[in-house]
Amino acid sequence: MKRTQTLANVSTKLQRIAELARTAPQMAIRTLAHHIDVEFLRVAYWQTRKDGATGVDEQTAADYAANLEGNLRSLLDRFKSGSYVAPPVRRVEIPKGDGTTRPLGIPTFEDKVLQRAVAMVLGAVYEQDFLDCSYGFRPGRSAHQALDALWKSLTRVGGGWVIDVDIRRFFDSVDHGHLRAILDQRVRDGVLRRTINKWLNAGVQRDGVLEYPVEGTPQGGVISPLLANVFLHEVLDVWFEREVKPRLAGSASLIRYADDAVMVFLQETDARRVMAVLAKRFAKYGLTLHPGKTKLVDFRCPTRKGVHSETFDVLGFTHFWGLSLKGKRIVKRKTSSKAFTRALARVADWCRRNRHRRIREQFKVLVRKVNGHYGYFGITGNHRALGCFYQEVRRAWRKWLDRRSNRARMKWDRFVLLSRTYQLPLPHSPRSIYRA
Repeated sequence: MKRTQTLANVSTKLQRIAELARTAPQMAIRTLAHHIDVEFLRVAYWQTRKDGATGVDEQTAADYAANLEGNLRSLLDRFKSGSYVAPPVRRVEIPKGDGTTRPLGIPTFEDKVLQRAVAMVLGAVYEQDFLDCSYGFRPGRSAHQALDALWKSLTRVGGGWVIDVDIRRFFDSVDHGHLRAILDQRVRDGVLRRTINKWLNAGVQRDGVLEYPVEGTPQGGVISPLLANVFLHEVLDVWFEREVKPRLAGSASLIRYADDAVMVFLQETDARRVMAVLAKRFAKYGLTLHPGKTKLVDFRCPTRKGVHSETFDVLGFTHFWGLSLKGKRIVKRKTSSKAFTRALARVADWCRRNRHRRIREQFKVLVRKVNGHYGYFGITGNHRALGCFYQEVRRAWRKWLDRRSNRARMKWDRFVLLSRTYQLPLPHSPRSIYRA
């Protein structure tokens, strides 16, 4: 009962903040931090992942929970008095599919709790401002909703002309000065802004060396996705909806998921005009577009005379024109080659590192991994790619079972017999564009 009441109290506070922001869309709110109390921090603690990697202090969630009430009260006192010291984030490099790495910042657990609390308050404000074209890291919105919106936009204009926007190292390039100026338009609470400034200036620890970058927000921090949405809301969303669209000859739409954005145009002239000014718009805020990945795609339906439709990738899917079961041209989607290779490599690497475990244990984990893949990539028209993934996972599993011992080799016929007992989930598509 106490937990239910605590959640209800915090929900009421967030509703009040949202109502204030909704009724005064042009006002910079100056009093927000007083909503954060021990009860608020407790909810933030409940919503913080407990199995994440540790930060620079190596404190785990279990360590923090050993004296939870005392730790939360101490955190609140330091937060309100201004004595809270934001610890540096631990930087690790995550391999990407193209051979490069993506930097990931890991805050301490206590820092995650406070970031969660501040993000809850800021989210209540900015959810009243964010536009419908934005889908990433927002409550009640998902990547599949962004994909559905994109599919409908492409279908509505017969494919049209597509600008695939790729921002080079976005999270490492966010200009702190511009971000502060954008925050000034809506949030001027001294306690919150002082804490956000501490996070921006906290520094990054990489291989024991502490650095203090003058730009960027650590990708991996709890507050970073919200700050990224606030930044791109002003830089891209508002600009496109209020300044670009009214000047176009034909219809156009923008779909953005975090820093991945796609623009769809009916007219080629409109697309080329926007493409010509896009780099200047981002450069105004200290951002750079990737010259090889940001491109204009002719995605018109190929049935028209002289039209040869191209393809493009977004959110792990390749979009292309294909035929429906009735022989009509439709926009179809399949797992992109990069996403397929990356997902299969992760499974194969897990099989290699865990080949010593009992087959029953391996099977249980592989079932979860395969179903997780189906859960995201299992959409209408992608059954062939799902089937290929299923077969490749089986091959990878057999390959590493074969290397468990030099004496008991796991030949394919023996693996087929084993598969009758340990049958991996068959490909299925839980997400259908035809399902209400």
